[in-house]
Amino acid sequence: MPGMPGYSTQHRSETSVTVMLGAWADRRCAASRTFGVAGIVFSVCILLVTLFAGPVEAKPRSILPADFLWGVASSGFQSEGSSPDSNWTRYIKAGKTDDDIGTSVDFRNRYPDDIARAKALGTKVYRIGIEWARIEKQPGQLDARELNYYDAVVKTIVAAGMRPMITLDHWVYPGWIASRGGWADAGTLRSWLDYNRLIVDRYAKYHPLWITINEPSAYVMKEVQFGGLDASDATLMFDRLVQAHRAIYKHIHRKDPGAQVSSNVAYIPTIEPALDQLFLDRVRDRLDYVGLDYYYSIAPTDLTAAYAATGEFWKASVAADGLFYALRDMGRRFPGKPLYIVEAGMATKNGQPRSDGYRRAAHLRDLVYWMQKARQSGVPVMGMNYWSLTDNYEWGSYTPRFGLYTVDVKTDPTLARRPTPAVAALTKIIADNGVSRSYRPSRPAAWCSLAAAPASCLEPAPRP
Repeated sequence: MPGMPGYSTQHRSETSVTVMLGAWADRRCAASRTFGVAGIVFSVCILLVTLFAGPVEAKPRSILPADFLWGVASSGFQSEGSSPDSNWTRYIKAGKTDDDIGTSVDFRNRYPDDIARAKALGTKVYRIGIEWARIEKQPGQLDARELNYYDAVVKTIVAAGMRPMITLDHWVYPGWIASRGGWADAGTLRSWLDYNRLIVDRYAKYHPLWITINEPSAYVMKEVQFGGLDASDATLMFDRLVQAHRAIYKHIHRKDPGAQVSSNVAYIPTIEPALDQLFLDRVRDRLDYVGLDYYYSIAPTDLTAAYAATGEFWKASVAADGLFYALRDMGRRFPGKPLYIVEAGMATKNGQPRSDGYRRAAHLRDLVYWMQKARQSGVPVMGMNYWSLTDNYEWGSYTPRFGLYTVDVKTDPTLARRPTPAVAALTKIIADNGVSRSYRPSRPAAWCSLAAAPASCLEPAPRP
């Protein structure tokens, strides 16, 4: 091709000869087949076609297996909007949040288009939540209209060629449960199980991936923070969440013996093993895979992860290499269990570029790079979801934005989905089943990462 660097005239001539000889051989072979020439001649023709056919560039074999699960994640309360009475609508009405939830991004009415967007990415998994507060507004009374809505959502996901990942509890429970005392009330566990057994019975036939309870430690901390639980009852809530998981796990497997069930933990740098003693370690015999969420890391030279505690997520370092250490840590502590990255992403402030210059598309590629490094080191990572498909309500505020598609809830009444550059980045990643072997992270690994100290400092990740 004229003007292409390194593409000489001699190369063009040689290629032309090759093409002409290949075409001649192909015509002669066609003639031999037509007129019944001896098999030996036909074999020679095949050889000629093989020798003189133009070069075929083979697609590099992916580091990841063909059945690796790429997904996107969302939750019911955060994205559906127009939420019924619940613990969280009460926190909002009490003025404990920065923003009212309103319609959120209106997934409730726009789910077909959002699921189509996920399909266009090439994803294999779509994570949703089935909201208890939306379905059981009064004790023992299930709203048929809302059940039909979730039926339609799940069927649309399946029809799009994706597997649902269903979260049973994503921090939201009905207002009548809140009136009884939330998880401090002895009857909450029984009500939770009665309701969720019905949900499992309804959707087990679709063979979803199951998440029983989203980020149990963060769930308890949020309940204490917003006043749904007294700090003295935190241990009690952990105990009941453990009981809830173990009981519903058994029920899921009665309905679908081959089911894959987990609970995802919000991986907190360095202290995660201590947190896991409160929940994950107590259900390790009731986990088919281990789900983890990765967002932040920490190092002696970078302590910005502290901003995550203040809700200023866009100021927190999102060092991608920390994912390698988190996966390695979980793999060592839960040997024999596949790992699934249920959530991973990066926040911006109101959709504006981050002050550190890091962009979502680059971060996404970097995350995949380090996930692949973890797999190469023997960690059995089975899938990865990006959080989130669209911007949504981040538990009190619309300021933090994680979406592949940005949505200006507070300023745009049309709630238009506007793609960020990360849409194209993830589409290519999924099409290629990962990043190439030649890819190098856009940012160097941190010195002495404390993502999973002391091992993450003493045993640094493989050099690019």
